[in-house]
Amino acid sequence: MKTEKVAEDRERADFLETLSTHRSFLRHTVRDLTDEQARQRTTVSELCLGGLIKHVTRAEQRWADFIVRGPVAIGSGDEAAMKSHAAGFHMLEGETLAGLLENYDEVARRTDGLVASLPSLDASQPLPDAPWYKPGARWSARQVLLHIVAETAQHAGHADIIRESLDGAKTMG
Repeated sequence: MKTEKVAEDRERADFLETLSTHRSFLRHTVRDLTDEQARQRTTVSELCLGGLIKHVTRAEQRWADFIVRGPVAIGSGDEAAMKSHAAGFHMLEGETLAGLLENYDEVARRTDGLVASLPSLDASQPLPDAPWYKPGARWSARQVLLHIVAETAQHAGHADIIRESLDGAKTMG
């Protein structure tokens, strides 16, 4: 039993370390930018750096909430929800990069606390009804945390391309 506890503690530490690394990569892409630069589109994509920070924050918050509250935390896949999701990729007038980063840090602290306090990474919740989820599927806290890490890493890569297109700055290299 003690060996299982040690293994799960190590797994939690690995999640937190990996997530911290990818959060740092994402944050690094917006270093020294103005709000206008963070709002600017630099590729054919609709994405901007501020919008990516906003999206990753919202995604992490919703999925962390899912671990505790289940599918209600994710919401529906109706047209209004899809429009709201799409709007979450944009940095709107009145939003500041500093404010978005502050919110991201707050969500990160809550997620980190959740990872540390979960009774078990095996606890699962049913996924919401949506065409992109297998009917009746469930995700464990472990699967959700892997999804949060993947989402953060993927969008850190997008952010790196956008930043390099903006002013030549690179996250790595």
